[in-house]
Amino acid sequence: MQYVHKSAVLMLCGLLFFLSACSEPMTRTQKGAAIGAASGVVAGALIGQAAGHDTRSTLIGAGIGAAVGTGAGAGIGYYMDRQEQAMREAYATVEGVNIAREGNILYVTFRSDNQFEVGSFNFNPSARQDIASLATILNQYPKTSILISGHTDSTGSEESNQVLSERRAAAVRNLLLASGVAAQRMTTVGFGESLPISDNQSEYGRQLNRRVELKITPN
Repeated sequence: MQYVHKSAVLMLCGLLFFLSACSEPMTRTQKGAAIGAASGVVAGALIGQAAGHDTRSTLIGAGIGAAVGTGAGAGIGYYMDRQEQAMREAYATVEGVNIAREGNILYVTFRSDNQFEVGSFNFNPSARQDIASLATILNQYPKTSILISGHTDSTGSEESNQVLSERRAAAVRNLLLASGVAAQRMTTVGFGESLPISDNQSEYGRQLNRRVELKITPN
């Protein structure tokens, strides 16, 4: 019971550290450092308690965990900051390509009507250059994993849309692979028409739903 009680207190301390660190507006890098530090406090303290079974060991473990966690969190945030900046600069004037970010995860969306021939997984000529530009950036930042997902609108059968989404995701992967992106970094999946982001009743909505998304996650 005493060990469980101490663990709960330590986790609460880590949470309070994180909340206090987030009380002021921060950059993503600073948020990463705060999250890393909070996680490090808890993990380090629990390791210290398990190893030494006393308060001194717990505090030493918490201090080490906070230092390690802060450095790791800040480093990841900075790494993704630089990668995001490079992508936004590369696609600033390219129609149909969107860059978004959630925490330390980057999302790159290629609208399929700008990238592929209608109903096909063959690239339009300009699309090859768009994907090649992405490959250049991904090769500069190799410490990430990439999930490539294909999506369609609701026109046609569910079966044909599922196959088309898989083939479009695979086409993007193959072009990235040919441009030097390591195969082990990439995974593909097709969602067909199952995950629309807009209304399929309008032409514009269907254009938005026809897309390939890349989810880029730090390793």
